[in-house]
Amino acid sequence: MASDLESLLEMGFDKAKAELAVKKTTGLQGALEWLETNQDKSFDEILATSAVEAERDPNAEPAALKPGEEAHSLVCNECGKKFRSQAQAEFHASKTQHVDFAESTEEIAPLSEVEKKARLEELRHKLAEKRAGMSEQDKVDKKRNEEIRRKSTKETQDVKENLKKKEQLKEAAAKRKEKQDAIDAKARIKAKIASDKEDRRLRAETEKAQREGGGALGVAQAVSASTTAGPAESKPASAYTEARLRLQTSAGSVQKTFPVATTLFEVAAVVTQETGTEVQSFTQNFPKKVFDAIDFGATLKELGLVPSASLIVK
Repeated sequence: MASDLESLLEMGFDKAKAELAVKKTTGLQGALEWLETNQDKSFDEILATSAVEAERDPNAEPAALKPGEEAHSLVCNECGKKFRSQAQAEFHASKTQHVDFAESTEEIAPLSEVEKKARLEELRHKLAEKRAGMSEQDKVDKKRNEEIRRKSTKETQDVKENLKKKEQLKEAAAKRKEKQDAIDAKARIKAKIASDKEDRRLRAETEKAQREGGGALGVAQAVSASTTAGPAESKPASAYTEARLRLQTSAGSVQKTFPVATTLFEVAAVVTQETGTEVQSFTQNFPKKVFDAIDFGATLKELGLVPSASLIVK
């Protein structure tokens, strides 16, 4: 036959509590009552309560009975519940805070086997309900935590997406600006090339007209070309709007006119387009100076190449 402790363990009670119940009570029924009384307490709380009770006066005597009467049980005067032992009454007091107890001559009959089984079944049912309630609460808590986690994750993802979109828009705007700047630079170069071609054409026609004796058209073109090409020497450099450059390349010497706001990079681009040679630098003999890639972003006016200058292309 299984011991009281084994029976309690088979019912699913905690081993530590079951051992303490068997130790503090007599019989399976007393252990069950003790476990029911302390089912909501942790093992540490039970030990703490036991330590407090151990400090109480061990010589305290229960209330005296009437002459000839013998105490068979204890009764709680506050709720009327009867207890077979003093230990059960003490645990009842610790749980309910009831303090009014008295001895009773009523003898509490032990539970029959049928009553024991019914009591055990009742306790099993209570334990199952308690565990089910805890399980449901765990599910609710888990669901709530998952919702919080998902919401936090979504908010974080939204922030990241917004930052990513802003960066993409910023990069796209920078690329558009870079592309537009390149288009504008090419347009300026093309316009300059077309202007140079027209200047060369006019000069050629003027020279031809002069060689042939000049007609009205030739004279007019000569006057126009002369007005375009040569600014008065009496003007200060800041008053000029164009710069005449004599460029010495590997293919020969060429003279070109550029607006004073033209960058040295744009001049290099014109030379490269006409000669097919990549320009690395420009050298000025007087005053002696070398313009390399660092200077290519500056304008002709800023570099002091106005109104005219001679440069060796390298």
